[in-house]
Amino acid sequence: MANKKPGFFSHQTLEKNIGWMIIASILVVSFAGLVQIVPLFFQHSTTQPVAGVEPYSPLRLMGRDVYIREGCVGCHSQQVRVLAAEVQRYGSYSTAAESVFDHPFLWGSKRTGPDLARVGERYSDDWHRIHLRDPRKVVPESNMPAYPWLERTVITGQNVAERMRALRALGVPYTDADIEAAPKAIEGKTEEDALVAYLQALGVGVRKAQAKLAEDAKKAEDAKKAAQPTAQSAAQPAAQAATGG
Repeated sequence: MANKKPGFFSHQTLEKNIGWMIIASILVVSFAGLVQIVPLFFQHSTTQPVAGVEPYSPLRLMGRDVYIREGCVGCHSQQVRVLAAEVQRYGSYSTAAESVFDHPFLWGSKRTGPDLARVGERYSDDWHRIHLRDPRKVVPESNMPAYPWLERTVITGQNVAERMRALRALGVPYTDADIEAAPKAIEGKTEEDALVAYLQALGVGVRKAQAKLAEDAKKAEDAKKAAQPTAQSAAQPAAQAATGG
């Protein structure tokens, strides 16, 4: 028994043959990855937009392309993690449903600068323009490069309609009317205008939707509390009559 030759499909075969070990490892990791990833394509939490998330307007879409082209995603993430410190600093944590219209998504993996997932409307347009032209004027310790050429580069005539058609093919619900009106919407605008518009929209819809939900919940709770004394007052005469009081 001790000299019995091991079968081909055995640990000994894999341990003694590095080629088969690599192939088996790839198969196991691939199968495990598919088991985790494939179900996400069929979950509403990852395929349907969360309240407040809408397709990008033509100007913001062009600004997003400028953001990608200039490498901003290399230093700024757009993903607030589920950590108390991050939520306190940036706002509510990010969810996959916020990025259903992003192709590609810009979650990022490095933070040389702060996270931008909730930066929309936290600063004025003028602040962003100064920051892009000369970051040290508003943040003296910043090591961000300046982008003065964005102010002078006009985006009129760029293929925004073709970009929107490509995104529609990927599932973004742009209508024919949206696409037809897109070139007019960016006419005379600069890359700086587009980038500022993009930044000013980040996280705003989600933040406003969450605030509205919280307000509606508070109103419902207040209405419930206000109705309780009335119900108690109406019940007292009935209780007195039942006891002969």
